[in-house]
Amino acid sequence: MLQSALEYARANRERYLDQLFDLLRIPSVSTLSEHKPDIQRAAEWLAADMRRVGLKNVEVLPTDGNPVVYGEWLEAGSDAPTVLIYGHYDVQPADPLELWETPPFEPQIRDGEIYARGASDDKGQMFTHIKAIESILATEGRLPINVKLIFEGEEEVGSPSLGPFVVANKEKLAADSSLISDGRIVGPDCPSIVYALRGLTYMEIRIRGPKRDLHSGGYGGSVHNPAQALAEIIAALHDEQGRVTIPGFYDRVRPLSEEERAALRKVPYSLEQWQEETGLEKPWGEPEYTLLERITARPTCEVNGIWGGFQGEGSKTVIPAEAGAKISMRLVPDQDPDEIARLFAGYVESLAPDTVTVEVIKHVGGWPAITPIDSPEMRAAARAYEAAWGVAPVFTREGGSIPIVATFQKELNAPAVLMGFGLDDNVHSPNEHFRLAHFYRGIDTVIHYYYYLVE
Repeated sequence: MLQSALEYARANRERYLDQLFDLLRIPSVSTLSEHKPDIQRAAEWLAADMRRVGLKNVEVLPTDGNPVVYGEWLEAGSDAPTVLIYGHYDVQPADPLELWETPPFEPQIRDGEIYARGASDDKGQMFTHIKAIESILATEGRLPINVKLIFEGEEEVGSPSLGPFVVANKEKLAADSSLISDGRIVGPDCPSIVYALRGLTYMEIRIRGPKRDLHSGGYGGSVHNPAQALAEIIAALHDEQGRVTIPGFYDRVRPLSEEERAALRKVPYSLEQWQEETGLEKPWGEPEYTLLERITARPTCEVNGIWGGFQGEGSKTVIPAEAGAKISMRLVPDQDPDEIARLFAGYVESLAPDTVTVEVIKHVGGWPAITPIDSPEMRAAARAYEAAWGVAPVFTREGGSIPIVATFQKELNAPAVLMGFGLDDNVHSPNEHFRLAHFYRGIDTVIHYYYYLVE
């Protein structure tokens, strides 16, 4: 039963870690086309391991982009719940390589941390589910619940192929709930359950001016510099208090209930922790909301990158012909990512001076998602965390986005349980890491969850 599976998992920790290292060595970077073979290799590796542990009908399924890995075990009976387990095997690029202390795809353990690209986001966390299933099947020969596993290779590029895949495979993926480990907890001694995720609208602004780069001495003062015009537009996206100034941006924002604000107040996230994580002294943003509310429960508009003009060493006195910026907006229930894209484009176009040409491009978008704190799945998750961590979890929101969560809710009517095991972990940055103890404790938590879900 439960205890036998836990004992098996603990006895096989070294073997499980070796297997994770094999997966981490595959540079499955989805944003770079040269890693397409590595994406396929990672998918095949996962499928082979899923078959070995005893999952049924394991397939590597093609999409318009990178493949989906699917497997299932449906022998718990029709009275048992069916859980759709999601993760992603693709990773971010490792750049800048010179900032890594050890090679990003040669995993190493230092000071109790697994260092490798994908260690926390999401290979290490995703792998806890396969190993939990292996531990139960190896000792009991059956699971207490029915499971379907779906692992994608495009999460780091916005999951463009997975939504259509889900829509086309509703019957195959039908489940009572979904379970995802692709996030963080508040602290090593304070587990937390994420009950809401922000959505995303990602846009690009391109501004064109003169037909070529111009000598700033010969034409300066007569040409509206595209880089300056861009800066003027960006500066107009917020007011002095940090509120987004796009007309209509806040119209559909669902207000935080008093119960939610009370739950968030229990989360021990301090100014000091924020300062440690960011290296900054003073926060910025809407003053009427707490720091945690700004990070997790309020919509945002952030500049992700700016380009234009000379970027090399030394000086080059030019007025650039073009400039651009990429901007992401994190959304909360009930904001519509397509509507926000239209509002953004209309506002930028209204700000555009007639001295330059402005183009606004929409890239990707995803809906926000929310699951009631008092659902049976959430109660089981809380018990599982307390059993593995020795302390009851707090409930919080996540500032980031996992677009497929809203798709599962909309298309499959499957509420999501977000069971993260990471910390800050330098995800998307050099020296990404995942605490070794959290990898092992994550396996234990998942085992508990599978059993508690049917009690």
